[in-house]
Amino acid sequence: MSDERDTETTADPDVPDGADPAGGGDDAPLPPRRGFLLLLLAPIIVVADVVTKVIAVAALDGEPPLRLLGGFVYLQIVRNPGAAFGMATGLTWLLTLVAVGVVIAIIWIMPKLRSTGWAVGLALVLAGALGNLIDRFFREPGPLRGHVVDFVSLFAPNGDIWPVFNVADSSIVCGGALIVLMALLGRDYDGTLTKDKKK
Repeated sequence: MSDERDTETTADPDVPDGADPAGGGDDAPLPPRRGFLLLLLAPIIVVADVVTKVIAVAALDGEPPLRLLGGFVYLQIVRNPGAAFGMATGLTWLLTLVAVGVVIAIIWIMPKLRSTGWAVGLALVLAGALGNLIDRFFREPGPLRGHVVDFVSLFAPNGDIWPVFNVADSSIVCGGALIVLMALLGRDYDGTLTKDKKK
């Protein structure tokens, strides 16, 4: 009898610590948290956006477009009251509030991030939103209504072929594309696979 009791109370060496023996061993351990990537990447991109805008305004404000790379790139100052790439002009205050909401949502998700792709994508979107928010709050004509400084025009000046943009706009677009890619691959921000959740 004593041998039987000892067998019942002994942990199964084949079951990993913290795993549910009744689960049949199907539960894979979650990847490590990746929220730290936001804290590393986002500030670097925000600083790059702010610094390039300051340099662009100092060097290009009031000047004709500067032609570079044989006309592939033109540098010129355009103050944009709309969203990325000049969309939604005239809704500056609403765009500001939407950007604030995006920042809050990403910060809320950050502790749950276990996917490297999602972490990098959200870091890019967060940095882009913050970079343009700085303009919204601190540039003319005033808080919540500030115009974003854009300075890169591709293929032709004045955004004739491609809308004038900045580092923050590029960051938002690249981050959004990466997030869409992760979704298409069935990878969720918490490190799980979408197909596994449907089972």
